[in-house]
Amino acid sequence: MIRSMTGYGSASAEHDGVQFSLELRSLNNRYFKAATRLPDEIAGMEALLESALRKRVSRGSFSLAVKVKVSDAAATSSINDQALMTYLDHLETVREKVQDESVQIDLTQLLALPGVLQPQTDDDALLAKAKQVLPQLLSDALDRLLEMRTTEGKALADDLIGQVEHIRGQIKIVADRAPAVVQEYHQRLTARVDELMAKAKLKVDENDLLREVAVFADRADISEELSRMNGHLDQFTEIIQTGSPGKGDEPAGRTMDFIAQEMLREANTIGSKSNDTPISRAVVEIKSRIDRIKEQVQNVE
Repeated sequence: MIRSMTGYGSASAEHDGVQFSLELRSLNNRYFKAATRLPDEIAGMEALLESALRKRVSRGSFSLAVKVKVSDAAATSSINDQALMTYLDHLETVREKVQDESVQIDLTQLLALPGVLQPQTDDDALLAKAKQVLPQLLSDALDRLLEMRTTEGKALADDLIGQVEHIRGQIKIVADRAPAVVQEYHQRLTARVDELMAKAKLKVDENDLLREVAVFADRADISEELSRMNGHLDQFTEIIQTGSPGKGDEPAGRTMDFIAQEMLREANTIGSKSNDTPISRAVVEIKSRIDRIKEQVQNVE
């Protein structure tokens, strides 16, 4: 069954004092496109996550966002004694130079100086934790996203099948009407020629009349177009049901869009070759349904 390109999935997990949360969204796109937003500490995982995503989806515009929260215990910092003592030595030297004993040194202010406080979790450790957790979170979020895509795909399939069946009904109207078009042309031509010949008191050879009708019949013949249209509808229906065009990794939606273009071309040819009001009305209805199909397949993966 075909799948939609619209979906959402999320997953979260806690590992060794760090909370990871991942959100994944997808929208329509003719090709595969991924935009990731990662904290600076784990930005190096962008290529890894995009590669894992590409293995399971063929096209769509994906937005992947990761948030990282370090627990209070893991976020506590340790004091770099050596850095602190270096600052104190410099300050003592300055106080001796200014020879002012009233100058006080505030240790709490010293803690804000660069290098004095060091976080317990450094970037390398955080990245190592992320590499253990995020691939599985992406897989879980993608499972939920694909489940939503499949659900929406069923709704799309139902609508597309309905459009196809309506087109088949109109095609039958055209096929049933086509033989009568030639016959009615023959009758109109005969009546018109008889009328003109009666006024001129002449007679037209029946063979000449039949040749003219034969030329019209050949020009108005739409049997090939109807056959190709039915073939396109059969192929289109098969892709809806199987979710695959049967051509390797080619996305189903892209093939369906191409088939819809071919169906529209056949409908235009039928309309131009058939000089008949009922057929023209049927063609208008067919083209209207094809336009609806073309809109819908833009959301098929």
